[in-house]
Amino acid sequence: MTRPPATAPDPLGRLVDGDALARCAQEPIAVPGAIQPHGALLAVTEPDLAVVVASANAADVLGTDPSGATLADLLTPAELDRLRAALAGDLAEADPLQVTVGGREADLVLSRSGGLLVTEWEPVAGAGQAGAAWHRRLPRVLQRLSAPTRLEGLTGVLAREVRALTGFDRVMVYRFDADWNGEVVAEDRRADLEPFLGLHYPAGDIPAQARALYATNWLRLIPDAGYTPVPLVPPVVPGTGAPLDLSGAVLRSVSPVHLEYLANMGVTASMSVSLIDRGTLWGLVACHSYSGPHRPSYADRTAAEFLGRTASLLLHTAVEAADRDAVVAVARREADLAGAVGRSPRAPAAALVDGEVTALDLLPAAGAAVRLDGRLHLLGTTPPADRVAALVPAVLRAGGATDRLTLDLPGFTDLAADASGVLAVEVGGGRGDYLAWFRPETPREVSWGGDPRTSKVTDGRLSPRRSFDRWTETVRGTARPWRGHEVAAARSLARHLGEAVLARAGEDDRLATALQRTLLLEELPKVPGVALGARYRPSEADVVGGDWYDLVPLPSGRLAVVLGDVAGHGLSAASVTAQLRHALRAALLRDEGPAAALAELNRLVTTLLPGEMATAVVARLDPASGELALASAGHLPAVHAAGGSAELVGDGRGPALGLLDDADYPQARLWLGAGERLLLYSDGLVERRDRPLPDRLEALRHAALAAEGGPQEVVDAVVATLDPAGTDDVTVVGLARV
Repeated sequence: MTRPPATAPDPLGRLVDGDALARCAQEPIAVPGAIQPHGALLAVTEPDLAVVVASANAADVLGTDPSGATLADLLTPAELDRLRAALAGDLAEADPLQVTVGGREADLVLSRSGGLLVTEWEPVAGAGQAGAAWHRRLPRVLQRLSAPTRLEGLTGVLAREVRALTGFDRVMVYRFDADWNGEVVAEDRRADLEPFLGLHYPAGDIPAQARALYATNWLRLIPDAGYTPVPLVPPVVPGTGAPLDLSGAVLRSVSPVHLEYLANMGVTASMSVSLIDRGTLWGLVACHSYSGPHRPSYADRTAAEFLGRTASLLLHTAVEAADRDAVVAVARREADLAGAVGRSPRAPAAALVDGEVTALDLLPAAGAAVRLDGRLHLLGTTPPADRVAALVPAVLRAGGATDRLTLDLPGFTDLAADASGVLAVEVGGGRGDYLAWFRPETPREVSWGGDPRTSKVTDGRLSPRRSFDRWTETVRGTARPWRGHEVAAARSLARHLGEAVLARAGEDDRLATALQRTLLLEELPKVPGVALGARYRPSEADVVGGDWYDLVPLPSGRLAVVLGDVAGHGLSAASVTAQLRHALRAALLRDEGPAAALAELNRLVTTLLPGEMATAVVARLDPASGELALASAGHLPAVHAAGGSAELVGDGRGPALGLLDDADYPQARLWLGAGERLLLYSDGLVERRDRPLPDRLEALRHAALAAEGGPQEVVDAVVATLDPAGTDDVTVVGLARV
């Protein structure tokens, strides 16, 4: 892991102590070796339920010393039966078990850690109770929670109801930003308390390892922030030498730094409920008491967690609702621009730069750049052209979007005024074309809960700040952040543009193909050591088909032979054929083998030609050794004629091109001896409605064996013998070593 520097900039550019942050991030909060004193913990083996680790207060809480005991010594037979039934199922569904221990009622909470059953015993007496009246209101509470269509409404209801349920003095809904700084977005509080609504808190207030626990444990309670931790006895699990992992324990003792943080805020008790949006920690419901210890009952805490889980399910809808108008507007402009590009396929730059709706109109931005065919067009307020040419590739390499250019790319600090925010997307075609948008620096005031720079390093550890009075600073070097729907719209427009560019680049080839009705070689290349033959017969419908073949001499001296068939007929099929032929040539020239070339071609089809399908077979021959590698993408097997026999090879084919996003293609290996022949063919040679395919393949095998002469004579003889129907194109390629 990379060690942070002695001082490092935080997300807003302030310098913080990197060594202290690193030590804070590495604090072993999951294995503190202690619990909070409002309950007791016993870790037991299964199935005998023998106690191996106990909290030092266990005798006081349970009314008996559990050392050397089992849970059977602490529970009644009926309670023990209920415990064993719970252990056989889902522990979460059993929490809590109601038991009586030491003459007092207790909630027994179960979890497992490191092969042990962790049992936590929390006395019922002393816990605050919302009472049955609140729980009878739960259906109405859920209705109010689900009624708001905006985020502020949802979080406001959540804060009010959690406070009414738990009785804390202040309940806040705290939202994380992309850098894990937090903002209070909703609050319900005692009337005499200072409002925290709108305050921001730096990411260091909740370090990464604490956030990781929040993402898995939905609720955490500290009923007395001034507690003295209760150690576990023994401090390590017998036989392992390792401390007991308390990640899933509700009584887990918390970091001393966090307790100091609460003390500095004047908080005497706290509780938090995680808010998780589609698997990612979104924020917290933070509950504070200032008037002394406060412990809601387990039932009330469970209800609060249920409200948090319900709100989590609604977060995505509420956030989307807030963005809906902006999303619709951007989508409409993206559709207008895509339509303009579609109507002007030979002049896409003009459609984006000079049209009624331009690329600048797509997103809220001050400037835009359109680079197509190597030419740069600037719209609105942008950096100079030479700086744009350097800036945009750097932003693309850094991920494509930034709203704090001077922090992310310090080499462009001179551009902050016009381009503190940059969103860039590549346009396909491999010529370095792109679209980019620029947002100017937007100085903004941020109100923090105390000056985040006043945290101190004491005895080598980071101590939290002591003042949480509102502190406001002006943040510079940042722009309005790019929203998810804006990034998606930019990428979608780039895809449309890339498709138009590719279509325009192949237009001349497609027109020539339509006129010549061929994508075939005018003459076969001369390859030392190899004799070649080919035959193409168009369908009787007199349309351009999807058959093609190619012979590609490779830099290694080997020869690649290709035969393919694109689904369909006419100019559309021929246009796809042209693109596949050229793309496969490029892949083959890397000389990584037929299977690798077909896999790369398949990725192109699924990405750039969705809905299209083709088959292809590739054979690569080394004329010197006779080694032949063959791979097939849904194509019919080749015929290998040698020594008085003719066999079908390559039947272990992979899927046709365009069927799967990621496809693997098996590669066969054989040897072509002197005088031996290999035939590749399209389905038009063997498919007939009146004969099953296996019969036609058998007829092909016999025809290849009976034919005499060189590859061209064999190809002609096979076509004449099989006499294929004229309803489809027929293509046959033959090769032999000489």
